[in-house]
Amino acid sequence: MQLTGSQIIIECLKEQSVDTIFGYPGGAILNVYDELYKHRDEIHHVLTSHEQGAAHAADGYARTTGKVGVCFATSGPGATNLVTGIATAYMDSVPLVAITCNVNLPLLGKDSFQEVDIAGITMPITKHNFIVKNVEKLAPTIRRAFRIAATGRPGPVLVDIPKDVTAAKTTFKAQKPAKIERVTETITKEDIAAAVKMIERCKKPYVMVGGGAVISGASEELAEFVKKVDAPVCDTLMGKGAYDGTKENYTGMLGMHGTKVSNFGVSECDLLIAVGTRFSDRILGNPKRFARNAKVLQFDVDPVEINKNVVVDAQVIGDIKEILKRLNPALHSQDHRDWMAHIAHLMEEYPQEMPEEGLNGPYAVSKIYEATKGDAIIVTEVGQHQMWAAQYYKYDRPRNLITSGGCGTMGYGLGAAIGASIANPGRRVINIAGDGCFRMNMNELMTAVRNHCPIIEVLMNNGVLGMVRQWQDLFYDEHYSATVLDDNTNYVKIAEAMGAKGRRVTTREEFEAALEMALGEKETPFVIDCCIDRDDKVWPMVAPGAPISECFGSEAIKK
Repeated sequence: MQLTGSQIIIECLKEQSVDTIFGYPGGAILNVYDELYKHRDEIHHVLTSHEQGAAHAADGYARTTGKVGVCFATSGPGATNLVTGIATAYMDSVPLVAITCNVNLPLLGKDSFQEVDIAGITMPITKHNFIVKNVEKLAPTIRRAFRIAATGRPGPVLVDIPKDVTAAKTTFKAQKPAKIERVTETITKEDIAAAVKMIERCKKPYVMVGGGAVISGASEELAEFVKKVDAPVCDTLMGKGAYDGTKENYTGMLGMHGTKVSNFGVSECDLLIAVGTRFSDRILGNPKRFARNAKVLQFDVDPVEINKNVVVDAQVIGDIKEILKRLNPALHSQDHRDWMAHIAHLMEEYPQEMPEEGLNGPYAVSKIYEATKGDAIIVTEVGQHQMWAAQYYKYDRPRNLITSGGCGTMGYGLGAAIGASIANPGRRVINIAGDGCFRMNMNELMTAVRNHCPIIEVLMNNGVLGMVRQWQDLFYDEHYSATVLDDNTNYVKIAEAMGAKGRRVTTREEFEAALEMALGEKETPFVIDCCIDRDDKVWPMVAPGAPISECFGSEAIKK
């Protein structure tokens, strides 16, 4: 069967069971969009307001489903507008395929109109990328791109296709995708035996859960493992929900804005079991003083992460779900009642701080949790509100917190919320944002309106860049350089102008009423402009360069 390159692209996407694409058309990719038009009943295209929004939406789609997200962009600025979204996906191991089209082959390398070397630009932020200069290689390349994106540690792959390749013809033969196998060949009996020996010899174990446990779908095996080890559990921002956050032995997030219990407990433990985490700097604090009393046992699918940031005493390399499947039967049930009692005492001594009065982030997030009964998909932008969403909403299952952890991308949340909403019809999706972040990509509110996504945008509006101001307040002698946003923007009017609904709130009672109203919406986005104090802070906190055992709360500032 003779097909054009554009037809091959669409047929390959159908092979991969792609049902949704996020993108923005342009001259170089017109052939592909023309072919997509003919298959609009099979593949739904979501036109975003900006290519960055398309990349974030594909990311949100992928994170909530575990499938490969797909985005389209044209050449030049269209392709470069994807870069931030691709980097975000790369840092958080999100399976993504970005398809861009470039100028015709004879024009490559000649500074042609809207020509950019997008493969060169994205090389450091993709698992792999391709320039397809021969139509005969197009189908194998797209199939390979999807396989790379989903295999092992997931990540983004970019495929750049010159326009004349999308018009050229070649023979196409349909092919059923091969099953993506979990990484098991690196899991050895010797490593499992060494892990069992370390666990059964320790007295004060702590389990630290990262994003790898979410990606591998290992929640059931993890719960069994934790029960056998008889250990407290903390998590990273990316690991939220892999272990049930409502359990008594769950102590909260670890690190710079982790709970005192987790930070103190990990600093006291004699064995730290790291499950699918890369030990980022926000977790470690001072790496030389991190968990100094503990041996470290690490489980991870990516061998590059072993001994990268923390030197470990033992490791098992492979898919987290498969590691735990093999480890659990080999492990005898442990009894650490004294250690567990000590952690329980710490939880009583250091409860999570909650401001007693006024409208603030912790109160709003707590009310969102109460109103949704923990059954919403929470998306965030980046900053103070992101930390409040991690601290005050309880995640009892994976893929319910969608946030930019590694890259820390302001402007991520609204696009990602659209992707999450489209991927999960019937689920309530709430994007918790700051006013600084919302400004960056608020044009995607039009995308949400056009696609009837009943997203709730909870805007923590403090008139400043909150997290940066917090650092300026604590460490820069209150030099509020370029962090004040005093321009009296009416976000409710902006929402209404785009076709959404909105309500401005200044009290707890007003917030609760607005939230109830927003939860009643079935097809229309709703913006809650939540006015909070600019001096509200995220507690606890670890100062830069300090060990996590020296985390402090608001009481330290009062002193």
